[in-house]
Amino acid sequence: MRKPEIGIGAVIFRGNEVLMIRRGKPPRKGEWAIPGGRQELGETVAEGARREVMEETGVTCRIGGLIDVVDGINRDRQGTLIYHYTLIDMWGEWQAGEAVAGSDAMAACFMPLTEVESLDLWPETRRVILMARDLRAAAAG
Repeated sequence: MRKPEIGIGAVIFRGNEVLMIRRGKPPRKGEWAIPGGRQELGETVAEGARREVMEETGVTCRIGGLIDVVDGINRDRQGTLIYHYTLIDMWGEWQAGEAVAGSDAMAACFMPLTEVESLDLWPETRRVILMARDLRAAAAG
């Protein structure tokens, strides 16, 4: 790896529920997470977020805005770099479709926000979901 990869994540709300996936590939294979993946050449961050949500869950969404940018850096016990992602997390609203696991996901579903808060998540995932909740509330007025 000669440079960080750009990843895009999306916190998608449907009422009081959040769209979640169980990751099918490393990093964090098998863990619950928000839909996301690598940004493709020529696409905007919002386009990438919508594409990743569709590919991983079959859900159509509207992107509301930026949550945060997160450093995803992982090293082995000797300190050797395993992966380095710059993760751009967006929030949005469900428009259509039922959550069905696709491409990189083992499972996909909408979960009540209260249930998501009790999951054993990567701390950054929990933080961006709660930030998205607050940004959504602020946008609603």
